Amino acid sequence: MENPLKVDVCHTEDGSSCRKSHHPERVKKDLTTRLNRIEGQIRGIKGMIDRDVYCDDVITQISATQSAINSVARILLEGHLKGCVVDRLSEGEHEVLDELVITIQKLMKR
Repeated sequence: MENPLKVDVCHTEDGSSCRKSHHPERVKKDLTTRLNRIEGQIRGIKGMIDRDVYCDDVITQISATQSAINSVARILLEGHLKGCVVDRLSEGEHEVLDELVITIQKLMKR
């Protein structure tokens, strides 16, 4: 089974490390399409505010945009779990579980 994400560790100029994910092209294309649509929704909401559109209609659009953002987060979280987390656990890096808990807590704040 193909790993949906490949994670490389890079090193910055100051010597600290950073992690990079490599999404398959089809996932990147899907995420980019979704994010472009969200960007358009945000511009649309701004335009609605500028045009003094009825508050309830603006709130409905904000809710739709939040749902779209949550969808992107779910896709990324699934890839992270199936790729990054599984790989790091198999390498004995159990601290990834603590990182995962923090990530999920961030998602649940909303």
